Amino acid sequence: MARGIDLPETVPLFPLPGAVLMPRTRLPLQIFEPRYLQMVEDVLKTPSRLIGMIQPAEGGLDSLASVGCAGRIVAFSELDDGRLMISLRARSRFRLNEVRPGFTPYLRGQVNWSGYEGDLALQPEEDPRFDRKGFMARLGRYMEQRGLSTDWDAAEASEAETLVNSLSMLLPFAPEEKQALLEAPVLAGRRELLEGLLEYALHGGDNEETIQ
Repeated sequence: MARGIDLPETVPLFPLPGAVLMPRTRLPLQIFEPRYLQMVEDVLKTPSRLIGMIQPAEGGLDSLASVGCAGRIVAFSELDDGRLMISLRARSRFRLNEVRPGFTPYLRGQVNWSGYEGDLALQPEEDPRFDRKGFMARLGRYMEQRGLSTDWDAAEASEAETLVNSLSMLLPFAPEEKQALLEAPVLAGRRELLEGLLEYALHGGDNEETIQ
């Protein structure tokens, strides 16, 4: 069953290289640029409170990726220096049809939500072929190689979707690799791609230029 929310035709866009919002996850953000402070102020006045997270294509703001993910502001705090701390909870991915001109200092996009109805489902997506033991072993080798740490107890206890989507957001993959993970239509495909990226890194297939 999908959540009963209205998805607007147009959403404010927050282009941020290397930052993706996956289905049924949360993304904390620190806002300090004036145009995005204005965006948050405007969004908080809307019923949906949605911001469209999207990556610049080829690292430039003149061209945006074709797929992003909208998140609803569910937490908000203001720091003494004027910065804002917000948390977005994912609602749905979208396809960007066009950037709409307007009088706001930030971009707004006309978007299409069709094809991502599963993102609105109340229950997490399942991956029947998920080999948790093998996946965790590969992840452990990757983390050790990179000198990274994690809460292994929490990782072991988490559902497959939570684990795969969180790692897709948090691991230091290149922006184009994160975009590919975002665009994977279903969880099984995203998990297979994630496993491939981990294996590629373990065999020395990447270099410093692909790391954020």
